[in-house]
Amino acid sequence: MLPSGAWGKRKPRGRRLGWVRSDARGTMWARQEGLHHPHPHTVVRCPSSSSSSVSCSGDSEEEDMGLLEVSVTDIKPPAPELGPMPDGLSPQQVVRRHILGSIVQSEGSYVESLKRVLQDYRNPLMEMEPKVLSARKCQVVFFRVKEILHCHSMFQIALSSRVAEWDSTEKIGDLFVASFSKSMVLDVYSDYVNNFTNAMSIIKKACLTKPAFLEFLKRRQVCSPDRVTLYGLMVKPIQRFPQFILLLQDMLKNTPRGHPDRLSLQLALTELETLAEKLNEQKRLADQVAEIQQLTKSVSDRSSLNKLLTSGQRQLLLCETLTETVYGDRGQLIKSKERRVFLLNDMLVCANINFKPANHRGQLEISSLVPLGPKYVVKWNTALPQVQVVEVGQDGSSYDKDNVLIQHAGTKKASAAGQAQNKVYFGPPRLFQELQDLQKDLAVVEQITFLISTLHGTYQNLNMTVAQDWCLALQRLMRVKEEEIHSANKCRLRLLLPGKPDKSGRPISFMVVFITPNPLSKISWVNRLHLAKIGLREENQPGWLCPDEDKKSRAPFWCPILACCIPAFSPRGLSLQLGALVHSPVSCPLLGFSAVSTSLPQGYLWVGGGQEGAGGQVEIFSLNRPSPRTVKSFPLAAPVLCMEYIPEPEEGESGDEGHVAAEPSAAVHPTICLGLQDGSILVYGSVDTGTQCLATCGSPGLQPVLCLRHSPFHLFAGLQDGTVAAYPRASGGVPWDLESPPVCLTVGPGPVRTLLSLEDAVWASCGPRVTVLDATSLQTQQSFEAHQDEAVSVTHMVKAGSGVWMAFSSGSSIRLFHTETLEHLQEINIATRTTFLLPGQKHLCVTSLLICQGLLWVGTDQGVIVLLPVPRLEGIPKITGKGMVSLNGHCGPVAFLAVATSILAPDILRSDQEEAEGPRAEEDKPDGQAHEPPPASRVGRELTRKKGILLQYRLRSTAHLPGPLLSVREPAPADGSALEHSEEDGSIYEMADDPDVWVRSRPCARDAHRKEICSVAIISGGQGYRNFGSASGGSGRPAPCGETDSALLIWQVPLTL
Repeated sequence: MLPSGAWGKRKPRGRRLGWVRSDARGTMWARQEGLHHPHPHTVVRCPSSSSSSVSCSGDSEEEDMGLLEVSVTDIKPPAPELGPMPDGLSPQQVVRRHILGSIVQSEGSYVESLKRVLQDYRNPLMEMEPKVLSARKCQVVFFRVKEILHCHSMFQIALSSRVAEWDSTEKIGDLFVASFSKSMVLDVYSDYVNNFTNAMSIIKKACLTKPAFLEFLKRRQVCSPDRVTLYGLMVKPIQRFPQFILLLQDMLKNTPRGHPDRLSLQLALTELETLAEKLNEQKRLADQVAEIQQLTKSVSDRSSLNKLLTSGQRQLLLCETLTETVYGDRGQLIKSKERRVFLLNDMLVCANINFKPANHRGQLEISSLVPLGPKYVVKWNTALPQVQVVEVGQDGSSYDKDNVLIQHAGTKKASAAGQAQNKVYFGPPRLFQELQDLQKDLAVVEQITFLISTLHGTYQNLNMTVAQDWCLALQRLMRVKEEEIHSANKCRLRLLLPGKPDKSGRPISFMVVFITPNPLSKISWVNRLHLAKIGLREENQPGWLCPDEDKKSRAPFWCPILACCIPAFSPRGLSLQLGALVHSPVSCPLLGFSAVSTSLPQGYLWVGGGQEGAGGQVEIFSLNRPSPRTVKSFPLAAPVLCMEYIPEPEEGESGDEGHVAAEPSAAVHPTICLGLQDGSILVYGSVDTGTQCLATCGSPGLQPVLCLRHSPFHLFAGLQDGTVAAYPRASGGVPWDLESPPVCLTVGPGPVRTLLSLEDAVWASCGPRVTVLDATSLQTQQSFEAHQDEAVSVTHMVKAGSGVWMAFSSGSSIRLFHTETLEHLQEINIATRTTFLLPGQKHLCVTSLLICQGLLWVGTDQGVIVLLPVPRLEGIPKITGKGMVSLNGHCGPVAFLAVATSILAPDILRSDQEEAEGPRAEEDKPDGQAHEPPPASRVGRELTRKKGILLQYRLRSTAHLPGPLLSVREPAPADGSALEHSEEDGSIYEMADDPDVWVRSRPCARDAHRKEICSVAIISGGQGYRNFGSASGGSGRPAPCGETDSALLIWQVPLTL
């Protein structure tokens, strides 16, 4: 046992954090050497076999944890305080001091909250007579709170020492690493998180059944200074690590490169993010189990649904409270009710929410202290493959209208008229019909326009200019109507479900309409429904294995799902070798709302390859349909070895440092650069599939182009002879100056196998060495050895956060290097992940790498693909988990791994309220682009609103056109004070006949900052397709291509919402 004055008497010898072991059972987490405690009389006691008494009257189960017992009432270290601010600090140093103050204040508040849980709730409940909560239940409710408090009390003591010496050291990152990288922290917090739902359930039940307990909670809340409830205090451990992450992110932003604390902060971010991710996943799984248990309680024990729910084979993918709406035959809303909808991995369940407390007032009092979960009554459930999402205005192609009778879920039976027409209105009335009417009207107006062109006279308001204005205005109204249909789908989830057949045996389907809380929720439901259906296919059952859990096949809900396998080249006879693939994204504003949620990322895949000694070929696939299809294929003189997609230059990128004038750069469109075996570099326009070759050149010495990368100012080509050729950015339609000789940089004697473009540098590999070049001046900054074997070459480099992962020409290991210090941080052997899939296969080589959305994809020469989790934030992308192995792969080496992404338009996320405000916001725009009518027009608009729509597109008035005005009225005064048409020129239309239907304006500037949704697909290329899960090692169903044919596997990743 440590003496009471140990903290003050110990001689300081170091700054490192570690573990102090006092005996076989007790360990303490604190500063190993030189931890100066501000109070030398603080008592720190370790439990031993003879001493188990603690100030918190703890139970023996918790003491078995083997932690140092810290007396909660005795340890009261004052909140660490920074001394006076020294003179001459830089602005960043000042900010870092303020952030440190926030960390200290935040940690102090958190420790006080944990103490309140024990002192104000746990201890009184344990000591209370008669007991309102049994000792056993108290142990469950407050499980692991003491251990969490011990961890943070020790951290707070160490933190106070760091604060005292801050101005001389300015280091905090290593303290976080040492404090929160221990497995004990994860274990304690995991126990707490996994137990949280159970603890809240006990509290809720006690509130409902024991008035004395409810009165105790109310009294404690009233007496507390901040009126925080017990639930509010107990939820803080779940929120703690996200708070730490935000504070450390701010600290890292204000820590310059080269600072001694920078790498430690990045490592600390990695540790905290990994910890938070694991706790989030455990919390999600615990909530999922609780939801399924709550649902199971509402089902009869003998029902088939009960057996399905209790089988342990069901995963809850999504669960939300939605509003079911019932409409009449004319589209009017009849009733609405909240339902709880559960999306399981193979079924959809809808339940009534039952809130019927015995004492309604008491229920409200309880709900203010602890969240109350509802009881469910299952309304219906159906197998997932039979569920169809139907959008407003969608044609009947998705289901057979003639052979299926659609009945509304909320009506007792379909009306005779509804059956006769087989048509039921849902949601906003007449939208689709109105669009068809506008299309017919446009055809008529086009005929009228033709007739007007035959007039012999010239009239001011009856001429071709006015007639074309009518046509443009009708086309504009059609676009507005399409947007109304699109908007009607934004929060309306319409599901077609199978019902019981009628007496004649004809199947009856019924439509259920749910209103989601927001457009994001609708997108999430449609996307998860779509992916869950794909997940039921044979090749995805299972699709991934987790080798660290006894080969468990239950992959996490976020795992990528194999969407399709397609031949890479259309001429099947040629055994072309794959070279490279890039995705050229396009924006498709007319894409249906459901298609946005379910389709692959919009755009085109360019696949390049060829045959040794023969020519090359490029195949272009369109992703703008439910399944990829070839839209163009063209031959080249030599095989394609590499490709690079060049997006449009961002604002300020091309004009910086006078490289390119701002005006020409605006005309630069996205391009795709190809590097060929014969040394050619080709630049193609990627706007459409026209495949116009914009420029071509030969590399210096016509050396084969092995890799291409671009930075804001240069296009870099890695060549066979160890040279990097840098082509400067040019003005005009072609982004690079390929006509002038490039700047040639020799990085080594062997081939430059891979290039990596960072913010301010370019990394080039030659053999086992990597050379770092300045991206602007092209000067060599430094070089380092990535592998000790001279015969090994660096073949792949991918960046995430502040690290770069590298793969090599031989061996199954990948290595992580720091982008700033170039330090080797981690090495992972991929072969250990694949031994159970490829028994006896000792020699494995990594052939491709990709990092995307917190996952490191590794392709091997055996066709196996391994998935490893890495942090997403600015920290170090260390691999912390075992990862997963795909059971879908290739028959030969994985030639490449590529990502296709597209950003969904921000206005998809606009809510109805924001949509309604849209026209007003547009009117209020101050610039000249705003179509702002004169004030007098508002009166005229009110008058014309009841009469119909003024068809105007561009014309504000016809007064400037030649000829007399055709009108029965007197001509207007010539002073110009009153315009003939005072309404706006058509960018906003007022609908006169239906006040319930609003019309959207163009997106305004305030939408630019809205959160984006990213649609992601991963594409692997290699020889053939192989399913490693089947007994024979081949696919369970016919493969779309032969074992030697080049094939593409496309995985769809759930939308990041």
